[in-house]
Amino acid sequence: MQHLSMIQAQDLKYDFISHDNHIHILQGLNLTIADGEQVAIIGSSGSGKSTLLSLLAGLDVPTSGSIQIKNSPFSCLDEDGRALIRAASMGFVFQSFQLLPSLTALENVMLPLQLKNHPDTKSLSLEALNKVGLSARVQHYPKQLSGGEQQRVAIARAFATQPAILFADEPTGNLDNITGQMIIELLFNMNAEAGTTLVLVTHDIYLANRCQRQLKLENGVLTELTEFTGLAKP
Repeated sequence: MQHLSMIQAQDLKYDFISHDNHIHILQGLNLTIADGEQVAIIGSSGSGKSTLLSLLAGLDVPTSGSIQIKNSPFSCLDEDGRALIRAASMGFVFQSFQLLPSLTALENVMLPLQLKNHPDTKSLSLEALNKVGLSARVQHYPKQLSGGEQQRVAIARAFATQPAILFADEPTGNLDNITGQMIIELLFNMNAEAGTTLVLVTHDIYLANRCQRQLKLENGVLTELTEFTGLAKP
């Protein structure tokens, strides 16, 4: 059975000017991600991985080309229009956790649900924190939590809204190896349970190989990779 398209990027280009130099980050990139698919985008530092994720999530707009979400125009919308779709359809897990320091773990998870005026904000947030093993830490502030615990709060926050798409940008980048492995297992288990479309940006080939597809971004172009090897398909 063929899956519906969740994300489509067509002839995507992104340039910026630095010290009078015109720098091409993405060069006519094309990408289709199916509903429920897990896709990893790898590449060296500075290759544009995070830029591509920001474009796909509507946090930035391309120089030219187009992005569609669920076969509907996305990148051509204004910021308010893109923000509405982000709130309705997207969750995020960042390397730096992005928790608000003045809010407890529970309040951090509740915030995006409150912004959507969800009627079951607290119960859904408590359920999400329980799933990540933090039911005893719900009233703790980020500074009272370890890095791994903060990332678990971030994962709970991302899944609490039941997003159609989860964007993860180097989710284990600030964690030690053992904690990172635990976060990987948690992320993929919760993603499988929810059936969410996962777009993962990482430099870690092991983490990338947990996804169904691996793409390498180099010189502004995406190349499909063979699993486990990191080598481009012939």
